[in-house]
Amino acid sequence: MAGRYFNEWQVGDRIVHELRRTVTETDNLLISTLTHNPQPLHLDAEAAGASEFGRILVNGTFTFALMVGISVGDTTLGTLVANLGYDEVRMPSPVFIGDTLRAESEVVELRPSKSRPGQGIVTFRHIMLNQRDEIVCSCLRSALLHSVPGKD
Repeated sequence: MAGRYFNEWQVGDRIVHELRRTVTETDNLLISTLTHNPQPLHLDAEAAGASEFGRILVNGTFTFALMVGISVGDTTLGTLVANLGYDEVRMPSPVFIGDTLRAESEVVELRPSKSRPGQGIVTFRHIMLNQRDEIVCSCLRSALLHSVPGKD
């Protein structure tokens, strides 16, 4: 199991996730059509080419989901009870087809669950960066995790 239990984390723990992903046209097309998002900036090369960006923008929900997905293997895989929420989702720079993305995570808060003995809430700050080291997405994710059995 790759994830850590609640009581194995400390505030300030940082992870640079090894997994990287180059975004493809298919990724962008699939997420846009699966979510019924007809935004021409994501799907119409001519319309996107006439925009200030000059080319198709990758759908932000793909970038966000990829960031969280990349983090799971190193953070909550096998220890998660539930994701409780996502806050402060930001997309400060655009993502384009062909960009290679990577993620980093930091623990910013820990608190034992008051209502669930043997579990606790970890708040992660996730960031996604492109190949130019520009932050393209960030968020806070609150996750309810199991504690190491017998070590509440």
